[in-house]
Amino acid sequence: MDLLKENPIGLAYGKTPFVSTFHSLGVYIIKENADLLKLPRHFNIFDKADSKKALKNAIVSLGIDPKEHLEKIQHIISTEKGRGVDLKEYIEKESFDYTSGLTKKVWLKYEETLNREQALDFDDLLLKTLKLLKKYSDVLEKYQNHFLYIHVDEYQDTNKVQNALVELLAKKYRNICVVGDTDQNIYSWRGAEIKNMLHFEKTYPEVKTFFLEQNYRSTKNILAVANEIIKKNNFRIPKKLFTENIEGEKISLFKGRSEIDEAHFIAMKSKELISNGIKDENIAVLYRANFQSRVLEDAFLSHGVPYQMLGTKFFERREIKDVISFIKTSLNSENMSDFMRIINIPSRGIGKTTVQKIISGHENELPENTKIKINNFRKMLSDFKNVLISQKPSEAIKYLIKTSGMENMYKTRTDEDTERLENIMELVSLATKYDISPAEEGIEKFLTDAALASDQDSLDEERKGVKLMTVHSSKGLEFDYVFISGLEANLFPHKKMYEGKRVGEDKEEERRLFYVGLTRAGKKLFLTHAETRTIFGAREINSPSQFLDDIPEKYIEKESFFGKSYKEPLFSIDF
Repeated sequence: MDLLKENPIGLAYGKTPFVSTFHSLGVYIIKENADLLKLPRHFNIFDKADSKKALKNAIVSLGIDPKEHLEKIQHIISTEKGRGVDLKEYIEKESFDYTSGLTKKVWLKYEETLNREQALDFDDLLLKTLKLLKKYSDVLEKYQNHFLYIHVDEYQDTNKVQNALVELLAKKYRNICVVGDTDQNIYSWRGAEIKNMLHFEKTYPEVKTFFLEQNYRSTKNILAVANEIIKKNNFRIPKKLFTENIEGEKISLFKGRSEIDEAHFIAMKSKELISNGIKDENIAVLYRANFQSRVLEDAFLSHGVPYQMLGTKFFERREIKDVISFIKTSLNSENMSDFMRIINIPSRGIGKTTVQKIISGHENELPENTKIKINNFRKMLSDFKNVLISQKPSEAIKYLIKTSGMENMYKTRTDEDTERLENIMELVSLATKYDISPAEEGIEKFLTDAALASDQDSLDEERKGVKLMTVHSSKGLEFDYVFISGLEANLFPHKKMYEGKRVGEDKEEERRLFYVGLTRAGKKLFLTHAETRTIFGAREINSPSQFLDDIPEKYIEKESFFGKSYKEPLFSIDF
């Protein structure tokens, strides 16, 4: 503002600051230099849906099923572009496995589509801009002279290309200001690089650093716990939050015997808060993995507590619908809608044309090798039917998931596939409640309740209430009352963070994620965990999260099912 006041004439002539996202900046620069990139000024921009469609067509043109490879390849290409790698550079890389070799072929086809359509995708808007500025020094100098002062917000979330763009534009005059918090870097899986902030002082040794450490949201107790948690990290710029707010209540810790106890405690405590005058929209329940939402939704529905899911509800998730379609088709061979849904999941080389011929009664016209595939699929469904009507529902569904190939399909190291595998494993855990009934009756009850739960989801679409969401989704939000659930070893911190090459960095990101969850709370914080949790139909005994060990006891008060709304505890717990 001071700079603007010094130049009021500029404001009078409409010369206001240029404010944009990185992608908008890319569009601005590319349009002004489109001829250098051999693009029309009004080039086409592929949104996410356009890119996905083009990639799908590229995969199909290679005779490969997109269902198995599309999202994986889309993630690889986007990640590589975010690292500053274009198609030519990626092709020159050695192919270490089938996926990377296939990605090269698909990317080449995809690039042909982009060129033909005179289009750029979202990642190109940044990558092409960076390549342009690196190649043409006169163009770079033009924008360096145009953008004399550069300010970047949420700097901890920038990727390699975004950081390189900023450094190029600021290189001449070095008038740059960035705002960010290394302790809130939780998006490395999207390409965000914490070292962009950690190395900032090396790039700009003349930098002046200002710490904004006063917090206006949380109580002293909540901030004290947050500080204790985050100080254990090494990849950070040290700081210590403080507040002039009241000391506030201690942090409540609840240990349930199972995830069901944990969920019912959260729902009942939320109900008590609401009955005491707290607005339901000021309460949030956070969890590390999406599969945890299923038992929480059940508990909130059971106690009549209004809630709002941020994200896809459990029974609306694609992989859950796929498993249920397998069950329904196995039990009813005439169920063509579900048959069509899962005939090529995982890939069996059966296309839409084949399915249409089956539906229209022209199956006899299919080639012999295709008929063999169809017959094998039907035999598998028949086998599933025998298992479904003779074994416990949880065991039958587990068998179906393994034998159909769905489990192997999601056994990759991508975050999205890991999440989907966890969700179908949770479906098996849900089915254990029907194991007490005779096999066929149990699976019928399971399907009925699943259908009714989906219907309940649609009826509640417009309801407001307690917010249920992942910790990742909560970043930037704030609530008076926050529950962080599932604080158990291998869940939060998540077990996948102990795998791969970035173990140390990933473990620190899990701690940053917990820190983000803690600092969403203004007045009261509840931390919950379960002694046992059903995973893939088997009950596992869990150790409490290591994060709980890092919180000094003076800040903690232990909770049970005792409360103002309850005359008697459901059970007693020894801590």
